[in-house]
Amino acid sequence: MATSLPLRIVRRSPSYWRVTFDSPPINLVTYEVFAALGDLVDRMEADEDLKVVVFDSADPDFFLAHFDMLPPEVPYTGPTWRDTTTRMARSAVISIASVRGRARGVGCEFTLACDMRFASLENAVLGQPEVGAGVTPGGGATERLPRLVGRGRALEIITGADDFDAATAERYGWINRALPDAELDAYVDRLATRIASFDHKPLSEVKALVNRSTLPSDADLEAGQNTFRASQTWPEAHTRIGRLMERGMQQRGELELRLGEHIAEQ
Repeated sequence: MATSLPLRIVRRSPSYWRVTFDSPPINLVTYEVFAALGDLVDRMEADEDLKVVVFDSADPDFFLAHFDMLPPEVPYTGPTWRDTTTRMARSAVISIASVRGRARGVGCEFTLACDMRFASLENAVLGQPEVGAGVTPGGGATERLPRLVGRGRALEIITGADDFDAATAERYGWINRALPDAELDAYVDRLATRIASFDHKPLSEVKALVNRSTLPSDADLEAGQNTFRASQTWPEAHTRIGRLMERGMQQRGELELRLGEHIAEQ
């Protein structure tokens, strides 16, 4: 086992890795997470034996909470979120998100960049709350989500800024399956082990062919990223984010657990 905070890597076999997010108190997506994911994708691309990676969380309440809205203490100069998730999506390695807990904002956008998504029927919550915080999604939701759920449902999810349960997400096509919590780990592990048993060449060729008609363009992803960065400077965003911080945003508690409900109470 290799350890690289804020995530842990366990090699189940030479061809199958399990990556666990572990960044207390609520698995915020910080720039440290950006850097760790960039390093992980480097390692994925360099390993000729690797065929499949499963992502899960050490925290049963939070898969990846959302982007850290506090500015970094020093300027970040590492790999960008767009570059890292684009490389992961285009990689020959199959990526699977096993979601237990809350995956919101850029945390949800990470799952959208994975090739497959499975979620706990009782304990998964997905959402894109950015509009409720006065900003726009910038990590791929506006580009990837409509391809999965269609235009109308993507607008419902993003402009409504609400939480969605796994059963609804499955019905919308947002995730592959919603599974009983007690069955989630075994199902995903069986699928990953099965994929890892197949030959590398057909897996990589099939993924490349599917990517041709399903991945957003670099220009579209860059537009989403740039609009998010601009929205962080809007006065309305500063006001809304400030109020949310005062009420307990980014702390483990009622607001973060039920963010979809509380984000509209401003």
